[in-house]
Amino acid sequence: MSIFVALAFLIILAALAAAGFFMLRSSGSQEGTEQEAASRNSRMAKALAVRIGVSVVLFICVLLAWKFGYIKPAGIPVPVKTSPLITH
Repeated sequence: MSIFVALAFLIILAALAAAGFFMLRSSGSQEGTEQEAASRNSRMAKALAVRIGVSVVLFICVLLAWKFGYIKPAGIPVPVKTSPLITH
């Protein structure tokens, strides 16, 4: 399960980097036709859509893994304070 989560995070980061690359390329170069600019914008939108899709799938998989008991939340242990007035 941890390998799946790590792989999903790497895919999310790669898609984010690709979208940033396409965004910087489209804003930096004023040369080319409108069709080329639209193609770069389309690639950026696809990369962002992939990132969002993988993020949603990862979130759903983590929820299902928790629901089926594959992972268990550890959380931060909270110390239990007892009142001096309560006696057992």
